[in-house]
Amino acid sequence: MTGPAGPGFPPAAPAGRALLDGKIVVVTAAAGAGIGSAVARRCLDEGARVVLGDSHERRLGETRDLLAAAFPGRVWAVPCDVTDEAAVRRLIGGAVTRYGRIDVLVNNAGLGGNRPVTELDDDEWHLVLDVTLTGTFRCTRAALRQMIAQGGGGAVVNNASVLGWRAQPGQAHYAAAKAGVMAFTRCTALDVAAHGIRVNAVAPSLAAHPFLAKVMSREELDELARREAFGRAAEPWEVATVVAFLASDYASYLTGEVISVSSQHP
Repeated sequence: MTGPAGPGFPPAAPAGRALLDGKIVVVTAAAGAGIGSAVARRCLDEGARVVLGDSHERRLGETRDLLAAAFPGRVWAVPCDVTDEAAVRRLIGGAVTRYGRIDVLVNNAGLGGNRPVTELDDDEWHLVLDVTLTGTFRCTRAALRQMIAQGGGGAVVNNASVLGWRAQPGQAHYAAAKAGVMAFTRCTALDVAAHGIRVNAVAPSLAAHPFLAKVMSREELDELARREAFGRAAEPWEVATVVAFLASDYASYLTGEVISVSSQHP
């Protein structure tokens, strides 16, 4: 059942339809109130068992406890900093130890900021790319190796951004990383197609999240919302439903694609 549609009125989240029934899903950056935790909840709504990864251990524990109360026996959590190769291996290995295999990886970890190129130093540039792009590579590599060892099949869904396509002041580091995620998605899809593994990405624009107010002004957020066809930010669950579709067998012939969850795309 949905609520009123139109600018300023997001619909209610739809009920699950068992799209991921029985699948094992690993989600990075899954703690907190943003897209990662919304993806985890949507996958659980769709019947999956979910392994949460996040570098913030307190928020990870809180998210695990919240979801486990609603979905007993179907939630596990492993602390994971995607810039640490050993931690990535522990996340994937922990999922396999707990549930026997993995079927889906959702790469949600990303780090942004708002700083013009003239004020960017090397450390900030490298950190944003390490978390957002190289972290996606590390987790994907580990998951793909496991999926292939299992005999093939499975899906990877990466969180890109419309900034991989369009320009915005102060976002050169983040946009470069997200454009890299898009290219990485397309190329990796071809690398593993013979194994029956699909690799796709979503590209949100503005998703409602309390953290945004810490890095962007209200004026900037309002302007970004006005650019959208519905005149508002997406709700995190609205991005999560697209992720769940790409992870599901309903997208069995879709690979190497970047799906814009926004009216802003080329």
